[in-house]
Amino acid sequence: MPREILLRLWQSCKIIRVTVNHQPALPYGRLITLEGIEGAGKTTQRDVICETLIEQRVPFLKTREPGGSDIAERMRALLLDQANQGMSATAELLLMFAARAEHLHKTILPALSSGTWVICDRFTDASYAYQGGGRGIDAQHIRHLENWVQDGLRPHLTLLFDLPPTVGLARAQRRATAATGHPDRFELETVAFFERVRSVYLTLAEQDQARFRVIDATQPQAAVTAQVQTIIISQVNELRQGSWA
Repeated sequence: MPREILLRLWQSCKIIRVTVNHQPALPYGRLITLEGIEGAGKTTQRDVICETLIEQRVPFLKTREPGGSDIAERMRALLLDQANQGMSATAELLLMFAARAEHLHKTILPALSSGTWVICDRFTDASYAYQGGGRGIDAQHIRHLENWVQDGLRPHLTLLFDLPPTVGLARAQRRATAATGHPDRFELETVAFFERVRSVYLTLAEQDQARFRVIDATQPQAAVTAQVQTIIISQVNELRQGSWA
């Protein structure tokens, strides 16, 4: 499949699987997640990762949370709809994990079992940050759901795009105005909410430095892209050399 067609496909789709013929043997699928507050540029850099994997001839699937399967996408609509602004924190958390269970069963696990890399815009770290830090839910409740739903599955690599909430929210508001004319339910939250979210993200990264790579998302986009490409190419090379177990 010509590279230009692949680029157009992923730019127009929410979820896409790309299989590249004649790639060097890569025995394991890998789950790579992208995290950060609104306006951090995750979606743009997810596409950069996909382009890099095409160049490296690595099969991949691009997806997102909440969402990533038919039922999970309908749950996403409930979670983001402004009309549901009064949703309780508990209901929000349970919906997130219900969507995640569907996403894992229908999309992520089948891809990983086939040796495909999964590139996911948000995953369980977001639940700790948003429902834990933002909403104040005890991390033990989130951990219990994580262990039950994921059965030990964790991302192999997480890129955390970090920036101050005031900067991220300004970007997100411009994006929302251009796309739909109004922000989603989370984008209506206060700066203080996102400060708590950011704090938990940074704590998670500090606690698991082997998995996380923290990227300064206030840099020019070209600088962020170059950093992301370097990280991904390094991971591919390490796996090919047998050093990433």
